[in-house]
Amino acid sequence: MKLAAWSHLLNRRSFLQLGAFGAVSISTFASRLSASSSFASLNERSLSLENLHTGEKLKTVYWAQGEYVSGSLSEIHHILRDFRTGDVHPIDPRLLDLMCELHTTMETKGPFEIISGYRSPKTNAALRSHSIAVAENSLHLKGMAADVRLPDRSVAALRKAALSLNAGGVGYYPASQFVHIDIGRVRSW
Repeated sequence: MKLAAWSHLLNRRSFLQLGAFGAVSISTFASRLSASSSFASLNERSLSLENLHTGEKLKTVYWAQGEYVSGSLSEIHHILRDFRTGDVHPIDPRLLDLMCELHTTMETKGPFEIISGYRSPKTNAALRSHSIAVAENSLHLKGMAADVRLPDRSVAALRKAALSLNAGGVGYYPASQFVHIDIGRVRSW
């Protein structure tokens, strides 16, 4: 469609409405950018984790001087292992970054309480046989998801903060008191 054909559709009111929509979009983007920039400006990225099933606790700097710290990553893989089978699997560093950014956004000192990190195929199949809420191709199988909560924040507030990051999947389980976060496509349930 040529510009002349569009001109009758775009009157002054439409133009102003379009401008207002653009301003809101830019404002939304700017607020997301400012939250991200506080995370992006960190010289070190750290996580504090507590596995509720094993009682293990870990506080570690996993990223420093522009790179991931391999020893810390190994410790994180271990604490986020499948507690049912003992299987350890690499956790995607993007999930760790999401958790760190979420922790920064929540302005909390408390550790992430881990309900579930990596899940082996055996565990996922067993859980799936008892619940339709467990995905057959869960991102837990790939080390790309975690079920978490923060002891000093409500799960509703954690969910809201996770959704605001617009960085992956967010599942809300208020009855079980946890939030699922992953680095898959952006979606919520």
